[in-house]
Amino acid sequence: MAIHSFRPLTPAGRFTSLNKQKDLSKKRPERGLTEHKHKTGGRNVYGRVTSRHRGGGHKQLYRIVDFKRSILDMPAKVQAIEYDPNRTANLALVAYTNGEKRYILAPKGLNVGATIFASDKATTNDFNVGNNFPLALIPPSTLVHCVELVPGRGAKIARSAGTSLELVAVENGEATLKMPSGELRLLHPNCRATIGEVGNSDHNQQSLGKAGRRRWLGVRPTVRGVAMNPVDHPTGGGQGKSKGGGGRQHLVSPWGQLAKGYVTRRRSKLSNSMIIVHHNGRKPRTKK
Repeated sequence: MAIHSFRPLTPAGRFTSLNKQKDLSKKRPERGLTEHKHKTGGRNVYGRVTSRHRGGGHKQLYRIVDFKRSILDMPAKVQAIEYDPNRTANLALVAYTNGEKRYILAPKGLNVGATIFASDKATTNDFNVGNNFPLALIPPSTLVHCVELVPGRGAKIARSAGTSLELVAVENGEATLKMPSGELRLLHPNCRATIGEVGNSDHNQQSLGKAGRRRWLGVRPTVRGVAMNPVDHPTGGGQGKSKGGGGRQHLVSPWGQLAKGYVTRRRSKLSNSMIIVHHNGRKPRTKK
């Protein structure tokens, strides 16, 4: 178990449970695979806040992750498992036989010294954790992660810690995958996927213990709308703990956008047409 609790020597330590992993490398990230990460503080090019509660935090280097796995039929040896401040998953530093190094998302069960590869052809014994193939070659009921939505554009699905998809079937020129939400989605069989599930599954079990640790991550405080004045929020003002506004209101953002139950996702005909069953178990509507 990677979750580590502390003796209650301080008020914050009493409630702190951190995800401390012994197998993570303590060396600095690979110099050629990092780049500068500009901080915006949640502001756009005009200096206006477009994403609230962002700012401060520790300085971070961005690690360049190989989501395309474009080096084919060449074995790579895992040299280290490293922490990445930019995502919930850990990274695996792999070195190919030609001397090139890449970062990939570290799947569960991949250890230092293991050998992985990516290919367009496979045998029965090749479906080990960390290997990368097109969906058409992977056996049904296999757990995969880092799956492409469009062939050749790099992995877009199942990239956060502890997530994986189940390959249900590949038939009639389409691959059916079961999402973590239960949604069934069709993908092109040439989309690449990596065997296994993303590691660091205990990430969401930790308790930061104090507000300061949240500030180290670059997250600023959140103020409730009902605690504001009417000029600052639709639910502000009123006598005592009330939502104000002359009656009961639904939960909304400071700009009046409904906060619960209101769909804000843009409709994509291409994406929605590939959904067989939604996460709530319903089949998508079809026009008659």
